[in-house]
Amino acid sequence: MKLNRSATKIGVIGLGYVGLPLAVEFGKHFITVGFDTNQKRVQELNLGYDNTEELETDEIHLSDKLSITSDINKIKACNIYIVTVPTPVDINKQPDLTPLINVSEMIAPHIANGNIIIYESTVYPGVTEDICVPILEKISGLVFNKDFFAGYSPERINPGDKVKRLTNIIKVTSGSTPEVAELIDTLYQTIVIAGTHKAPSIKVAEASKVIENVQRDVNIALVNELHQVFNKLGINTKDVIDAAATKWNFMKLMPGMVGGHCISVDPYYLLHKSENAGFIPDLMRTAREINNGMPNYFANDFLRKLILRKINPLNCKILLLGFTFKENCPDIRNTKVYELYIVLINMGLDVQIYDPWVNKEEVFQTFNVEVLTELNPNQVFDVGFLAVAHDTIVSDLATQKLMLSKNFVYDFRGS
Repeated sequence: MKLNRSATKIGVIGLGYVGLPLAVEFGKHFITVGFDTNQKRVQELNLGYDNTEELETDEIHLSDKLSITSDINKIKACNIYIVTVPTPVDINKQPDLTPLINVSEMIAPHIANGNIIIYESTVYPGVTEDICVPILEKISGLVFNKDFFAGYSPERINPGDKVKRLTNIIKVTSGSTPEVAELIDTLYQTIVIAGTHKAPSIKVAEASKVIENVQRDVNIALVNELHQVFNKLGINTKDVIDAAATKWNFMKLMPGMVGGHCISVDPYYLLHKSENAGFIPDLMRTAREINNGMPNYFANDFLRKLILRKINPLNCKILLLGFTFKENCPDIRNTKVYELYIVLINMGLDVQIYDPWVNKEEVFQTFNVEVLTELNPNQVFDVGFLAVAHDTIVSDLATQKLMLSKNFVYDFRGS
């Protein structure tokens, strides 16, 4: 089985941070259909507007081979499907595979002999072959690894990063047979300049993705714990990390709140699978507890700093700076700033949120919280809490364009 470039037609299911760049890049080489159920999103993309700000208008419309649609019937002619839907956790921090299951059920009636379905969503080892494939078999009536095939190639998109992008990040690939694995690897080599790594199995590829974020979660938890130790000792955490980072193999991370769609979610997938297998991974579990507790810790430390400066927190207008889950991007998925805001409000404090990066209507619909996206010169705030260090916010603070009457900004990074 070899890749036939002229006959290949790709359907990318889900056009978010992961799917849109994929569809655009594949659309430069193959007939590609980008599908999303969100009609507003599809309309905006067809007008050249990407509200995630990952791609500019001229990047979206680079090829007449690419079409973007919300009509599922338009993917029927595709012979390779790439699934890029989210994999969240539920209220009990258990994997929620509903989006993957729904997409598998949706595309199953359309797959035909020889088709390949590639999943990119982050999962625990076994989801592709043990959960998704049986759905495809049952609904399509086709036989796995005889009539149709599967692959897994985990996404590595870093929202807001304009340097490390799809084409220059090494891509892990895998397939359900050696021949299919080779074809899938060749397919991704078409668009990924950095190259690919062909994993020996789908389960290995699934596991490799989830531990990328588990490892980062554990290391951030260590830094968060060290930050609490150094606070007790009266030592500046940033100064310590800057000194330690002079050693060539030191991993330089700063304390913070771990939110977003990956690091704060993916460890629960591996925790779920390992516990079902009869092993309790204490380090992963503890790391999650530490990182989940940081909004509460920072809120209390902020309160302590106000009192030490003899600023009355109950007679103080506080400007919470930043709301997205990370710097310099509009992504609000699973942002921990919301939890921080709730803690501060429950303390009885007067708090207003400011973030020039967000869509305030989206924030209100998602969290029922009002956010300022620009500041009125007549509005007076006393102190700031730097929750997300967007370049624009940091610059405005440094140049005193953003003025605070008490001249105090709480910055847990120490920057």
